[in-house]
This record gives sequence, structure tokens and C-alpha cells, in this order.
Amino acid sequence: MRQGRPRWGRIIIGLRRPRKRIRTLGLELAGEVEAVGPGVRRFKPGDQVFGFTGFGVGAYAEYKCMPETGSLALKPASTTYPQAAAAVDGASTALFFLRDKAKLRSGQKALVIGASGSIGTYAVQLAKHFGAEVTGVCSGRNADLVTSLGADHVIDYTTQDFTTTDATYDVIFDTVGRSSFAQCRDSLTRHGCYISTTGLYNAVLALWTSMIGGKQVRSGMSVDKREALTYLRDRIEAGQLRVVIDRQYPLEQIVEAHRYVDTGRKRGNVVVTVGR
Repeated sequence: MRQGRPRWGRIIIGLRRPRKRIRTLGLELAGEVEAVGPGVRRFKPGDQVFGFTGFGVGAYAEYKCMPETGSLALKPASTTYPQAAAAVDGASTALFFLRDKAKLRSGQKALVIGASGSIGTYAVQLAKHFGAEVTGVCSGRNADLVTSLGADHVIDYTTQDFTTTDATYDVIFDTVGRSSFAQCRDSLTRHGCYISTTGLYNAVLALWTSMIGGKQVRSGMSVDKREALTYLRDRIEAGQLRVVIDRQYPLEQIVEAHRYVDTGRKRGNVVVTVGR
């Protein structure tokens, strides 16, 4: 988003430059409620919360003002603030696509592309939680991590192309935007569905495939995350969801944090700590 990618996202944030001058970046946060307005009932000062700022951004700061109706919830009691912040967007995005869009259910087979990333690490765990047989696609160096998260099978994309095998899946979830429906079509079951977190083209395909039947593309955007955050909090507190943090950086090293993420080699999440 900082780089204006993917390009279709510019429809939302601005074609040639951001629609609004953004002074402070950051979408995911965790912290303590400092004060509330006179009409607020959901939260009180001292509440430990985690949430998503949406297009309002501004999470890279000591303070952030949010509406009571925003994507905010009490954080899992068993987590630290860094862990809670890392359990927001990746986990809620995986939940949205697997549960709400793909309707993944017990007994089905799911393939997760980018299984060691921020969305992927949660997608593997949630797919397993829903009772699916899970195959994770990642580099060989991350195979052990993905297996530890519950994947039944791991494919090293540096040595094997899953589209060249005879295996088929009820759900193929591309969490990193490195594939297409056309590439994955033959790897879907007769009524299987392809979901991806990126691409305006997928929204068009979703409409088209819903009209013709058979193999489907399903698309959408998770904006209101309140219900998802509550659901994820309960899963984390029950020990059913693990938060994977690769590195933590203090705010003073925010440039280095972004540069590391830009390498595309992070495992799980990278967290920026602000203040104490």
C-alpha cells in the first residue's frame, strides 16, 4: 500500500498519489484505552484492546483515536501487546476468506499458497481448525514451521509446482497473489473454489464464475472486523491459534522494519513497538 501496489488498490487510496496526506502509517494496533467520549459504552479507560484502523491508518503512533463502532475488541488476555497486534489483519483476512467466502468445512482439502506469511500462518491453522486436510506451499526453509502449525502436507515451491501434479483441492487460497485462477483451475475439484487476497480481476471472475457454475472464484474485502476479532480472541485464548512473530523493531527503526518486510522473506509477522 505504501508503494501503491497492487495497482488496483489505487482506486481506493488514490490513482497517482494518496487521496489524503497521510502523516502516520500503520493499520494494526494493540494498546490500552486512555480515554473515551461521554457516549461510549463498549470500552472504558484501562481496557486492553487490539484492532484495525482501516483506511484511517495511524497505528504507528503513541495515540490513535478511533470510533466506538470501529474494528476494535478486547485483546486476548493471554497475549502480549506485540502478539495481539500481530493477530489482527492476517488472522481476520484468513478467517474472512476461508470461513465466509470459501465456506471451508470438515473433510475438504485446502491448499494455502504463501503458508509461512502473515495471512498464510493463520490460514493453515484455521483451515485445520475447520477440519480440512491442509497442504501448505512455501519455501523449504519454512517447511518445519508450516508443519508445526498443522499442515498435513508441505510443498516447496522452489522445487515443485503443485499445478503439475494430479492432486486436486476443494479450496485453493493464494495469500500472496502469486497465482491465478487460470493457473490453478485444473488443481480444483469439480466444484472447488479459488480465493486470493489480491486482484480486481478476481472480483470480475467471481461474478462470471458464479453465473456459469462449476469451479468458482470468490472475492471480497473484509472491512468491519469486530466479529472476527472476537472470534479470533476466543480461539487464541483456547490455545487453538498460534501467533507467529518473526522480528520486533522499536519505532525508531521503522525504516529497517519496512526494508525487512520488503525482502519478502519474513515468517509470520513483523511488529513495531511504540513507547514502553
